[in-house]
Amino acid sequence: MRRYLESDVGFYYAIGLFTIGVFVAGLAALAVVSPAGIGARELGGLVVGFLLFMLVYFVSITVHRLEDREQT
Repeated sequence: MRRYLESDVGFYYAIGLFTIGVFVAGLAALAVVSPAGIGARELGGLVVGFLLFMLVYFVSITVHRLEDREQT
């Protein structure tokens, strides 16, 4: 595990997975604390926006990996 986190790309992937975990935990906490507090439309917009953000994040990691291959 340590070897995986020593590389930049491995660290970026770990941060991305941590961010997804925090988001899911936040949604679960929201559902427990206030089940009627957010509607389906708002929840859908929140999830779609987050997924778009994570898509851009992981595409940028892929671009970073491609740049590293090009330099060597």
